[in-house]
Amino acid sequence: MVEESRIFHESWYRIANQHVSLSAGVKVHRQLFRGSRWYVLCDPFSGQFFRLRPAAYEFVARLSMKRTVEEVWEESMSRDAEDAPGQEDVIQLLAQLYHANLLHFELPPDSEKLFERYTKQKQKVTRSTLMNIMFARIPLIDPDNTLKRFLPFVRLLMNPFGVVLWVAVVTWAIIEVVGKAALLGEQTQGVLALGNIPLLYAGLVLIKCLHELGHAFAVRRFGGEVHTLGVMFLIFSPLPYVDATAAWAFREKWKRVLVGGSGMIVEIFFAACAAIIWANTGTGVVHSLAYNLIFVASVSTIVFNVNPLLRYDGYYMLSDLLDIPNLHAQATMHLRHLVERYGFGMKQSRSPSASRAEGFWLSVFGVLSGIYRVVVFGGILLLLADRFLLAGIVMAVVCAISWLLTPALRLIHYLAADPKLQKTRARAVGVCVGAVVTVAAFLYFCPFPNSFKSPGVVKARESQLVVTRAAGAIAQVVMNSGARVRPGDALVRMESRELDLRIQELEAKLAQVLAERQRALQGNVADVKTVDGIMMSIQLQLEQMMEERGSLTLTASVPGIWVAPYLSESLGMWMPRGAQIGQVVNDASFYFSAVVSQRDVSRVFSGEIRATEVRISGQAGTTVHPPRLQQIPMEQTALPSAALGLGAGGDVSLSAADTTGIKAAQTFYEVRLDLPHEAPVALSQGQSGRALFRLPSESLLKQAWRKLRQLLQERYKL
Repeated sequence: MVEESRIFHESWYRIANQHVSLSAGVKVHRQLFRGSRWYVLCDPFSGQFFRLRPAAYEFVARLSMKRTVEEVWEESMSRDAEDAPGQEDVIQLLAQLYHANLLHFELPPDSEKLFERYTKQKQKVTRSTLMNIMFARIPLIDPDNTLKRFLPFVRLLMNPFGVVLWVAVVTWAIIEVVGKAALLGEQTQGVLALGNIPLLYAGLVLIKCLHELGHAFAVRRFGGEVHTLGVMFLIFSPLPYVDATAAWAFREKWKRVLVGGSGMIVEIFFAACAAIIWANTGTGVVHSLAYNLIFVASVSTIVFNVNPLLRYDGYYMLSDLLDIPNLHAQATMHLRHLVERYGFGMKQSRSPSASRAEGFWLSVFGVLSGIYRVVVFGGILLLLADRFLLAGIVMAVVCAISWLLTPALRLIHYLAADPKLQKTRARAVGVCVGAVVTVAAFLYFCPFPNSFKSPGVVKARESQLVVTRAAGAIAQVVMNSGARVRPGDALVRMESRELDLRIQELEAKLAQVLAERQRALQGNVADVKTVDGIMMSIQLQLEQMMEERGSLTLTASVPGIWVAPYLSESLGMWMPRGAQIGQVVNDASFYFSAVVSQRDVSRVFSGEIRATEVRISGQAGTTVHPPRLQQIPMEQTALPSAALGLGAGGDVSLSAADTTGIKAAQTFYEVRLDLPHEAPVALSQGQSGRALFRLPSESLLKQAWRKLRQLLQERYKL
């Protein structure tokens, strides 16, 4: 039954005697959603679309210039009083169709006042678009004729052959990228470098052009028309867009879904082509442009297009797959219904959901969509502020007004003046005030666990890095990797033919000098002193050479485990002086070297740490509790291990000028945490992991405020 409050309306008399009908050029398309009929009204000249439920369409379809609105409404009520729209619904429906240019009628001046609030709403949308300059759209040309000319060529790819080609290219690209994943991750660090910005923007424009053409040709392929091609300003960056709303009129669900996904399909295909080019080219413009195409396609697809929580391609595809038209609007209406029905006590409130299960998913979608939108746009604001601080501040103010101030003012106006709350206004105000006070008190007073994490590696307190002290070839591996050794044990024996020949040469010279000394003693005694000087020089060289030959046998200086996993493959290989052969690790005592950022180190030095935990990568579920920690009171830039850098899959950003893989982009402090000998995990030198530093409990509001201040100070020096 139509709600009593909506059946009759105080302004009905102004429109009851009007003669109204759908415009002559309006086309009607029938669609099925979950077995229920829906009707899509389309004006082919303006490109306006409007989706109606069956009861609303039954009313609209009966409108005629020969009958009044009231006559049509009374007929609808007599035919189906349960589902027929009430007078308020009729006024809203006609107003929306009027502003969509789908109605034909002449309104007297007093009746036009009925639509003033809807005109104001339309003006608000326009003002919102102008204010939201990060996503403003400007239509430019009609591309439909051009699309028709190229459609025969596109049909050659939109068939089974195109599917096979797409799968083959994408598979090839995945194989190429997996083989060079580390290099791809390392190149990501410089994607926002000043020199890469032009190539990044060029890649963004190219990918988005192909994306939008994918939508346009898919619409044309299934018989639709595309009459708008324009420019969309995404964070002040002009990008192309097309109006593919003609797909709304397609009766078959799979066609609408395919149109929604066609942009991503094209985008992924060309990103795969770029990945193949990137993997098979060296440093240069082509290589860098191909990488930027990969980066743009992956980020835009994952963050925006395929994600249904934002109203982009994934959202419309999900809406069609679930058979829930206007998914976002219905989720918003359902959440509002929950508040009005169970919070404000409005028993006449009705949910747009058809079942409890649908209502549950609408609630989940509405909440997640709102949270995700704030997170994404917050990240965009930070990205914008990194490059254009003033523009970021302006947009932050605009977002604060649109996300906080405007909704608050609307809520106040709703509570104070909405006629639906006439009987429950006091309860509604009390619920809202109570909710605000409760949430504020919860955020400010309720303590929550507080901690921060830092990456690090396991290191032995005593270890020996075994390096060659003389050049030579590896002749014998005395100790295999993994063997336990003691100080003085031989590890590797090397040989040097050149050194042996040099020693033989010096021994021969020494023998010759001794013979000359014997002759000098028997003849000219004055020459003995000269010969003795030469003999001492040769003996000194010989002693150095013998010592160097002795150093060809590498020995352990500390007890522990001999680690040289690939040494057996190096037999006969020539090693220069100073080459690293392996390492002896004393496994009796380890510590965890944690890399603590500047924003967190003050909590360590101030003694706020209440407890610490260490978790080693690859040993999930097992935690080590260090008995004590040691702060190293000096800034550092060289990481304790290359495994912590982004280039090796770690979390620490590396300096753009770094060639070693261990120089961090920002200074940090080292904190050492002792690891007990009887730790519940297998410890070895170089294992990476994370240290958890537990702090005194604080309210969420205080934690958020501290992190915000740290962010502003660290990134913007504010």
